[in-house]
Amino acid sequence: MDETYDVVVVGGGAAGLNGALALVRARRSVLVVDAGEPRNAPAGHVHNYLAREGTPPADLVATGRDEVARYGGEIVDGRVRDATRAGDGFLVTLDDGRSVRARRLLVTTGLVDELPEVPGVAQRWGRDVLHCPYCHGWEVRDRRIGVLATGPMAVHQADLWRQWSEHVLLLLHGVPAPGAEEAERLAARGITVVDGPVAGVEVADDTLTGVRLASGEVVALDAVVVAPRFTARAGMLASLGLEPVDVEMGGHVVGSQVPADPTGATAVPGVWVAGNVADVRAQVITAAAAGLAAGAAINADLVAEESRDAVDAYRHRVRTMFEEAAWEERYRSRPAIWSGRPNPQLVAEAAGLTPGRALDVGCGEGADAVWLADRGWQVTGVDISATALERGAAHAAAAGAQIADRIEWTRADLRQQPPAEGAYDLVSAQFMHLPGDARRELFTRLAAAVAFGGTLLIVGHHPSDLRTTAHRMHFPDMMFTGEEVAASLDPTTWEVVSADARPRSVVDPEGRDITIHDAVLVARRRRT
Repeated sequence: MDETYDVVVVGGGAAGLNGALALVRARRSVLVVDAGEPRNAPAGHVHNYLAREGTPPADLVATGRDEVARYGGEIVDGRVRDATRAGDGFLVTLDDGRSVRARRLLVTTGLVDELPEVPGVAQRWGRDVLHCPYCHGWEVRDRRIGVLATGPMAVHQADLWRQWSEHVLLLLHGVPAPGAEEAERLAARGITVVDGPVAGVEVADDTLTGVRLASGEVVALDAVVVAPRFTARAGMLASLGLEPVDVEMGGHVVGSQVPADPTGATAVPGVWVAGNVADVRAQVITAAAAGLAAGAAINADLVAEESRDAVDAYRHRVRTMFEEAAWEERYRSRPAIWSGRPNPQLVAEAAGLTPGRALDVGCGEGADAVWLADRGWQVTGVDISATALERGAAHAAAAGAQIADRIEWTRADLRQQPPAEGAYDLVSAQFMHLPGDARRELFTRLAAAVAFGGTLLIVGHHPSDLRTTAHRMHFPDMMFTGEEVAASLDPTTWEVVSADARPRSVVDPEGRDITIHDAVLVARRRRT
């Protein structure tokens, strides 16, 4: 397991699985590491989860795992020992020594319910020793419920559970009796106060029947309510410098959780938390929702990073792709880059012209220059790449000495070495795509190189091609229309013969027949 994942999710409960589901559906690579110790394992059913009401917790997890796996997520059973910063991401080490890399972390390790040390309480936890009335109140409605008072929130608990049953008792266990105001409130609600402490839980036939007081008296009950301390499972976060903080309710500390913003982002960049590790109050549906929110936030963070990287790469390509080194690398990478056939718009426009002097701009491997020379033109083929010019010269030689003698191959960067003004009867620039200002400046120089009565032919990929499935480098600023080029010409000097988008049928990389368009400008320089 030496792979790198977009996200490693630590914890495979509702929060972790729902976060993972959101991420794999966003086409992220995700690994879920689950220790298999869900907080709600003792409970028989999940409640208040719309459309999943009454689902056994294990079934919910199993279904969630299947859904994550269906979209390509990976799930392993294990425990994360620690996670450390590694470059822009994290190195995650499992307890068996395996390590994986993650660009982002989502920690959903939950919490531990620290129960009062009363014999029998832990053994009945989640069955008939309960905490949350919204999770279990309906199941013990109208039954005899004893609230074990171990702290200052006990009166509030008793008052809350009274909503589900008229038979609620407050069992004093190491806490003082309620004050006068609280006692009046309890009496008004019909809640009986029982002096303690409680010595243990009474059970018969695997069913809770009551509690035994230190005095030996047994109080008959069907359920006991306790107030655990909620302790975040945050040990693996310590290696990243994240520590849980105390959580207060009613002015009293009830547990701990890892601080985070509403999306689950922690103070450590790249680390999110969700579920009970970040919110001691979260029920299953709340934890699942938090996992979704965190998953969406993580994906947005990754998208932002990828966009920044894309902009950097884009700017680098714009700076370098038209330089000599880049063209040399491109030509040397393959025996031939172009088809060896002349460009169709050149053929269409030059076939009827009287041969004279022609400038083939960016002549590449020479197909256009050879075609023009074969029709009697004296051609200057200009390119920035020595390799391209060598191939062009070889193709001309193969076509015959008469053709080769009509072509002069010139290595030059016309941005720095513009052609002579008024020197050519035809200037042809086929698919000369440069960044906007550089392209406009070059086209101005190419226009100046046309002799009086001569023809300027500029052809490029039309911007509408970017809407198709044709293979195009996505540089919108480098594309142009014939109309744009025509607008840059002085109408007193130029007659625009054609400025349009000409359709061509091609086959895209997937083998589909599609229509693309060439942006074409044909203009003649006036003789006066």
